[in-house]
Amino acid sequence: MQLLPTQKGSFRLFKFAGVTVYLHWMWFLLAAYEVFGSQNRYNSLAWNAAELLAVFSTVLLHEFGHSLACRSVGGQADTIVLWPLGGVAYVNPPQRPGAMLWSIAAGPLVNVALLVPLTALIVWGRTQAWWGPENNIRMIIISLLAINVILLGFNLLPIYPLDGGKIVWSLLWFVLGRGKSLMISTVLGMVGVIGLVTLALTGKSRLFNAFFNVKEPSGLFFFILMMAFIANVCWRSLQQARLLIKIDRLPRRTGYSCPSCRAAPLLGPLWKCNHCGTAFDTFETRATCPSCDARFDTTRCTDCGNTSPIIMWGLVPPPTIPPVVAE
Repeated sequence: MQLLPTQKGSFRLFKFAGVTVYLHWMWFLLAAYEVFGSQNRYNSLAWNAAELLAVFSTVLLHEFGHSLACRSVGGQADTIVLWPLGGVAYVNPPQRPGAMLWSIAAGPLVNVALLVPLTALIVWGRTQAWWGPENNIRMIIISLLAINVILLGFNLLPIYPLDGGKIVWSLLWFVLGRGKSLMISTVLGMVGVIGLVTLALTGKSRLFNAFFNVKEPSGLFFFILMMAFIANVCWRSLQQARLLIKIDRLPRRTGYSCPSCRAAPLLGPLWKCNHCGTAFDTFETRATCPSCDARFDTTRCTDCGNTSPIIMWGLVPPPTIPPVVAE
């Protein structure tokens, strides 16, 4: 589902492990603000740039966690877009709750893994003579530790489409099914957005103010922009949840299953011939259009959207009748 920022306004950085990374042009605005807006933290702008590069790498590793985990369970994940509000890994795991749960949880697990060496560096650094309050390396290490904690804590909030909200969706999926669990998760997401915006505008929580830096006009602007994006995704996902609930109630054909998500195909004329435009049930007609007799070697799953060879669904094509040769 295309509910996330697209590649529009982004340019290609590199490709690694089959995943292409794009950078949105607005990242440079954020970079300029971080480098020049916090220039008093270090004794040179080079250290500010180094800190920004470290943050960039942390976000990128988080998104690669999602992508590689998705591919490990047979899903599709070949694009990452980095933009000012964070990163987006375009993942399409098999439509199973377990596969979805692993694909989402792998991102925060990367941040947990990064906390271990960073904590060890801080413990070791305190025993060294150079570890002082004005040391630039010390400040970067502590900043990275804080950034990982913030990213981990924020992403695990049970607010869809943050990782925490998607984890809630995956867990509920085991019990309630795909559509109902998504609806509950998106409603919780909307409630969470209202709660966070209320905290930001009232300013009564010191912990919240420190966590999101909403006391500064620039911090409040980015926070409101992020909440608007989350609310928009929640609303569009709610519409999708209603559609999924309708789909989940439709009858299924037994004896066949999608090679990607293992879902049984829906009953009915839901496939369309690209030769004559006739709608037909490809499993009822054995992958042959009833109007023009066109045969199709592949079919698209109505659940996950992946296209697979028809024979992999369990459908055996009719045997080829050899031509009769007159003697």
